[in-house]
Amino acid sequence: MIAASLFAQHNCNVFLAAGDSCRYKACTYLDEAPSYFQLTKEYHEIKDKALEICPEYAVVYKHKSTSYLKTGDFINWKILIDKAVELNPEENLDYRGWCRFQFFRDYKGAIADIEELDRILDHDIGYCQNGDYHLNVAKGLCYKMLGQREKAIQIIKSQIERDTSYLGVYDYLHLGVLYLETGDYDKALVAFEKQLKENELAECHYYMAKVYEQLKMPKKYVRNIQLAKELYLDSKYMLDIYTHHVDKIFLADIEKELEKSKM
Repeated sequence: MIAASLFAQHNCNVFLAAGDSCRYKACTYLDEAPSYFQLTKEYHEIKDKALEICPEYAVVYKHKSTSYLKTGDFINWKILIDKAVELNPEENLDYRGWCRFQFFRDYKGAIADIEELDRILDHDIGYCQNGDYHLNVAKGLCYKMLGQREKAIQIIKSQIERDTSYLGVYDYLHLGVLYLETGDYDKALVAFEKQLKENELAECHYYMAKVYEQLKMPKKYVRNIQLAKELYLDSKYMLDIYTHHVDKIFLADIEKELEKSKM
């Protein structure tokens, strides 16, 4: 027996109170069963036993799907997460939509899931799996990657203005890049300055440099590229342990701009 499952179980008494004996029995079984690392055979055997007890227990399909996702078995991931969404869309569309965006760059599929979740819920749709973004910001990034930048700006800007209690780790950075890409340089700089106050990143100075390049301000261009390199070497850049974020830059990108600045 080794590390426990990534996901906590439901409170089994919730099912009991609702008269759902099927899920109550499966939930109780999982609570009492030994915990195994989610990439082991034993982990799946326990989850499969829970599904024998209650084939309609959506959370178990989600747990199993995550294991397959982490091993690169995307076919089984899709089969299992689709079943979880079928049984309980309210609790699983967010996860499937985020995975479609993060791992598969299935932007249209991610938008469809996020918008369907928004349609069926009567409250806020919440945040992505890693906590970096509100799902509306993720939706905005999907539209950006589909080439619909103005729509992406409106979605992300509206989310930032709507939820003043929460700001995603990279929200203003993405908004600034969108303004840069649409030629609205003044708004891009305002967004980047706001990002710097929240979280100073190599990417922020890199894209600020690109703005100053367009504005024909070479000293500020060079200074920001230098700052981008300093921050990058200090490991202050966009990071996700599984994939690369939209708008992420690499040291090679910075070095290329530094070489260009010497010409």
